[in-house]
Amino acid sequence: MTKTYRITNRFRFTAFVVLTIILLTTVINFALGLNTAASLTIQEYMYLDVMPGDTLWSIAQTYMADDLDVRQAVYELCELNNISASNLYAGMTIQVPIYH
Repeated sequence: MTKTYRITNRFRFTAFVVLTIILLTTVINFALGLNTAASLTIQEYMYLDVMPGDTLWSIAQTYMADDLDVRQAVYELCELNNISASNLYAGMTIQVPIYH
């Protein structure tokens, strides 16, 4: 003998299903560690004095993250310091992000 169920209130049923899905998604994300806040960490910077012969390209190769493309690193240095490659001169102090 099979028992049949009827939905008497469609709104309550829909709300129950939605809340159950949200709860399960939250629990699974928490269990798998997908709720890390790595993007919320505060970026640290060091100040670098530009020496004669230094270029943004050489600074990016030396101090920026290894997995970052050098062109992207040069762009980030320019944006961070509000300069262009032609504005770099010896004795200038620029900010360089520190990667851990």
